[in-house]
Amino acid sequence: MNNPLWRLFSGTVRGVNQAMAYLSALLILICSLVLVYEVVTRYILQISNDWVIELSIFMLIAATFLAAAHTQRERGHVGIEVLDEVMSKRASRYRLLLGDILSMLFCGLVAYLSAVYCFEAWDQGWTTSSTWGPPLWIPYFFMALGMLLLTLQFIVQIIEGLMGKVPDLPSHSHAVVLGD
Repeated sequence: MNNPLWRLFSGTVRGVNQAMAYLSALLILICSLVLVYEVVTRYILQISNDWVIELSIFMLIAATFLAAAHTQRERGHVGIEVLDEVMSKRASRYRLLLGDILSMLFCGLVAYLSAVYCFEAWDQGWTTSSTWGPPLWIPYFFMALGMLLLTLQFIVQIIEGLMGKVPDLPSHSHAVVLGD
């Protein structure tokens, strides 16, 4: 991996995904504060806010999709842990490579379809049916962006896997040692 262009690309993908993970955490914090605001205004001040639930849903959609690539980089998505324990390191590399290729294809398709849907929502002015009525292109945009970032992360992992870099396998040692 001594190619400077590759180092720039993979470093940029990693950096953007790290930034999106921080943004995702911030969105979850803001969402929590907005929901606390809703509880206080609804049950203490007797004021109903119809925008809170939709805003929270939009922020949680964005947080979920924006954090997906960082989670993949850390191999934090759901996996079959027992295979890591029973397969050789070489077989696990091939298994992860095949999984990454199939996942990249799926995520690329979902990114493309989400982008098409986002454009349709933008072009046709789709909004939610609430009285607030925020535009629906916003959650579709975050879906498309998150899936694009996830696809790029898979590309980095696939190329590194093909170049012989051993993937960082998650540690699954959950053993508890009981002392006397």
